[in-house]
Amino acid sequence: MAPLMFGGLILFMLIGYPVAFSLAAVGLFFGFIGIELGYFQLSLLHALPDRVFGIMSNDLLLSIPFFTFMGAVLERCGLAEDLLEATGQLFGPIRGGLAYAVILVGALLGAITGTVAASVIAMGLISLPVMIRYGYNMRMATGVIAASGTITQLIPPSLVLIVLADQLGKSVGDMYAGAIGPSIVQVLLFCAFVLIVSIVKPGDVPALPKEARTLHGWPLVKRVLWGMIPSLLLIFLVLGTILLGVATSTEGGAMGAVGAIALAALHRRLTWDLLWQGMSSTMRITSMVIFILIGSTVFGLVFRGVDGDLWIENMLLSLPGGPVGFLIAVNVFIFFLAFFLDFFEIAFIVIPLLAPVAAKLGIDLIWFGVLLGANMQTSFMHPPFGFALFYLRSVAPKEVKSSDIYWGAVPWVGMQLLLVAILIFWPGLVTSFISKPTVMDPAKIQIELEETGRQPEPPAVENDKAGTRGTEPKSDDPSADIERTLKERR
Repeated sequence: MAPLMFGGLILFMLIGYPVAFSLAAVGLFFGFIGIELGYFQLSLLHALPDRVFGIMSNDLLLSIPFFTFMGAVLERCGLAEDLLEATGQLFGPIRGGLAYAVILVGALLGAITGTVAASVIAMGLISLPVMIRYGYNMRMATGVIAASGTITQLIPPSLVLIVLADQLGKSVGDMYAGAIGPSIVQVLLFCAFVLIVSIVKPGDVPALPKEARTLHGWPLVKRVLWGMIPSLLLIFLVLGTILLGVATSTEGGAMGAVGAIALAALHRRLTWDLLWQGMSSTMRITSMVIFILIGSTVFGLVFRGVDGDLWIENMLLSLPGGPVGFLIAVNVFIFFLAFFLDFFEIAFIVIPLLAPVAAKLGIDLIWFGVLLGANMQTSFMHPPFGFALFYLRSVAPKEVKSSDIYWGAVPWVGMQLLLVAILIFWPGLVTSFISKPTVMDPAKIQIELEETGRQPEPPAVENDKAGTRGTEPKSDDPSADIERTLKERR
């Protein structure tokens, strides 16, 4: 029944039903069939209310609305405009300067907002018209904006990393720490691609003309600092406190939400309308996540009840190549699955089935989670459900063709897959950033006693139910000691 359940779920989603309700419907449908055929026990469904209550009372998931609200407020507070204008002027004199600015601001916005929509929409509205005006290749301009917004998926405080930590049963702080190295490498890969294009096809990424560079010297420095310093303070307030162990992810998200409101006030854009829009967006996204998680719980309960987890486990453990073969097969599967599902759906449906197999193969689950998070970036970048492309299409000028947006994303998807390959063959890029607990070797423990000069006291007398029994000192003859021990045991 397990393969039939999986096939039924795919069929429901291809028809177009919402994923959350498809998961719950398929789970209950096959659960009742399994009860009638004797493949599933009705008593297992008694655990369902406790599971739903466990989801609603999960403190870790409470960080999702905080980070979502923070991103929704920062999306409208003018921070992105200040950052893009200042860094665009700073890098403008060199070829590809606007592209470098978009990549760096995308990474910075990712570390602040944690949401792809905020980054892509902000950079699409501000940077794309400027890049088109000064002669950037259309596909290059749209590709770098969509890809830079998608970095948000990997850079803490990404919502994907929170969900992956919850599904893998690991610490969000460790997941954030493990994602630092891959995030840096992803930014460097993007910048390297822009550098190559500026050398091979300099006409595709021209420098800003002199008349477009309106800021020079100290005014430019002050504008860059005005955008950077509040952002870096907010990043430390959120990520610094989590990574240092001062705050949990939920507490860090709460401080980030307060910091976002403070930044909006600093930019003089804090209004009731902004707060209402932020709360409305937070309510929709949080409700979607919870409903998907409840649906996946129903599906997962029945799927395990019909031994679906054993079917998946046996199938994956029999793959050739051991752990490397498993990782390659899983990443290929998730890459193609991302054509049809977004990252929340993949995390809630697939990850719980893969985590036990990865653990049996001795794979570090933090590294495994970051690896899959890097792979799931591509779900935002390729058709037909590449949400980053949809966001960019919604704000792009009319002269930008949809074909340019889709074809422009291709090389950047290739660099995201290159990062996946790097992580598979270089696990230290993730694990070296994770603080490991101190492990004490019992064999190396030495106990030193201070000499006092006093004679040792006579052996203590032990009392038992039979009466009082003295403990005789051992002699120098080992055979006598053995004989006395055997006598005492008799």
